[in-house]
Amino acid sequence: MRRLSLFGATGSVGQSTLDLVRRDGEAWRVSVLTANSDVGELVRLALEFRPELVVIADEARYGELKEALAGTNIGVAAGAEALIAAAKHPTDLVMAAIVGTAGLAPTMAALEAGVDVALANKEALVSSGELMTAAARKSGATILPVDSEHNAIFQCLAGGRIDQVRRIMLTASGGPFRTMSAADMAHVTPAQAVAHPNWSMGAKISVDSATMMNKGLELIEAHHLFPVGLDRIEILVHPQSVIHSLVEYVDCSTLAQLGSPDMRIPISSALAWPQRMATPCAPLDLASIARLDFEAPDETRFPATALCRAAISEGGARPAQLNAANEVAVAAFLAGRISFPAIVDTVRRVIDAAAPAVPASLQDIFSVDAASRAAAQHFVDQLEHV
Repeated sequence: MRRLSLFGATGSVGQSTLDLVRRDGEAWRVSVLTANSDVGELVRLALEFRPELVVIADEARYGELKEALAGTNIGVAAGAEALIAAAKHPTDLVMAAIVGTAGLAPTMAALEAGVDVALANKEALVSSGELMTAAARKSGATILPVDSEHNAIFQCLAGGRIDQVRRIMLTASGGPFRTMSAADMAHVTPAQAVAHPNWSMGAKISVDSATMMNKGLELIEAHHLFPVGLDRIEILVHPQSVIHSLVEYVDCSTLAQLGSPDMRIPISSALAWPQRMATPCAPLDLASIARLDFEAPDETRFPATALCRAAISEGGARPAQLNAANEVAVAAFLAGRISFPAIVDTVRRVIDAAAPAVPASLQDIFSVDAASRAAAQHFVDQLEHV
């Protein structure tokens, strides 16, 4: 029986992870559960899975959590430092599914402790990929990607050698505006932007998919996870979202990972690695799908991918700047404060306005993040009052 520490238990990745654990209960013991502020759901999960420790990030909810679990012998803690301590709790695998920069410190703590990490926190590699991968190399920890695209690449590399890879192709659905003109995109609404054609996702990541920023962020992640050189990582638009990514080797053989658009498939891959486990996901019916389409990305209408490529090419603090500015800009768009094209324009303005020093620690990353958010907010305020 393997021990699992689940960070972000009440979110979508956390819930999907626990669904798989329930179906293979004899293989897993849940050691740690954490949540941001949803005490009710965290208590329900704690009573079901009986972990050794539960942590609520919101310190104001500590008393409520402690009272609800009194007499259960389940340890209770709260706050950012408690999350870091929980990442060092004895375990076999950490599922890092905390959204945003709040997940950086616990993820780093787990990697430094030499624990394998199933990584579902995008900010970890986008903002601090060099620091995270260096920590993993030093401790011997393995980073198991949970994003469907990166997990697909990870699977396609099984049995192969990274030095024999000719190129990696990250597939993108193209989002809801794939065929829309730039002029029409100037008038799209938040409701239109969050209506992803294939995946059921949260509002922020759905908007990122609509701008293609999400694919640019995944390009940055892939650069850190699979060091083949930035010029060998490409983006390929594939509207059906059946092929999740491809790896082409030097002999021109191309391997692809296909699957239904269900996050439990890549999650199960990370949980069971280096084995596999059964899932309740729908198997592919290629005869019903009938066709698979592909096209090159249009970086004139969707400039976010080029902006991300330039940011990781420059390196240093640029990806952290980009990520922070994008979060502020997306939130402003969802609130009706700026237009859809202004999201990427705001990110570009933040990057053009300052060039921070190369970060040497997570604290440096947090400083860049805060400054970039403030700059993005300033530009949003300007746009709103034009």
